[in-house]
Amino acid sequence: MSDTGTIPKGRLLLFRILRCNPQAEASLPQMQEFKLEEAAGMTLFLALNEIRDTQDPSLQFDFVCRSGICGSCGMMINGRPGLACRTLTKDLPSTITLAPLPGFELIGDLSVNTGKWMRGMSERLETWVHDQQATDLCAIEEPMEPELAEQIYELQRCIECGCCIAGCGTMQMREDFVGAVGMNQIARFRLDPRDKRDDGDYYQLVGDDEGVFGCMTLLGCHDVCPKSLPLQTQIAFLRRKMLRVGL
Repeated sequence: MSDTGTIPKGRLLLFRILRCNPQAEASLPQMQEFKLEEAAGMTLFLALNEIRDTQDPSLQFDFVCRSGICGSCGMMINGRPGLACRTLTKDLPSTITLAPLPGFELIGDLSVNTGKWMRGMSERLETWVHDQQATDLCAIEEPMEPELAEQIYELQRCIECGCCIAGCGTMQMREDFVGAVGMNQIARFRLDPRDKRDDGDYYQLVGDDEGVFGCMTLLGCHDVCPKSLPLQTQIAFLRRKMLRVGL
């Protein structure tokens, strides 16, 4: 509040949003502009909701948790992948350009189908515990050392938001590339003693141009991961291990 007792106005923000509805044949990609007064503590999530509530109810974008856990609100923010719910407008310039994440099927405007891609990747890499005893509901699980459990948990923090895929140069050229999210999954299951696959089984899944050898080591995935996962370390880890098994 100022000395005169009035509440100072926030910045006037200009949002440039890439709009397109693939369900409508006549819909062509175009930038649409919206103006909005900035509020204290405003996130892109809050700004987009206000734009949809007060200016254009047809604006499409995704959200669920608002806490950076579900990964639904991933989008390109001034050319960089990020989460709308974790991005404060005060950290951005007054002109904000938003676009959908590349590499995924477009649903409409800022909404993309990351779930379809993630499911396909998971089925392809078989990202579940392979243990014949797992079907025995009465079987007692072997205890795990806390240090190992912590290492596995660190890699399980991936929220599959798609930011690493959108920031990956190889992914923009190769649709069959499993990306950092896929390699992170393989590194995680290799650590898990409950998974009974041999080392060679893991590396056969990612030991080619669709996996670690397709990575150009630009490490855009590492730079844009909203959970700060050690993706660079995991890719290097897999490459070293593959040399040991002769792949």
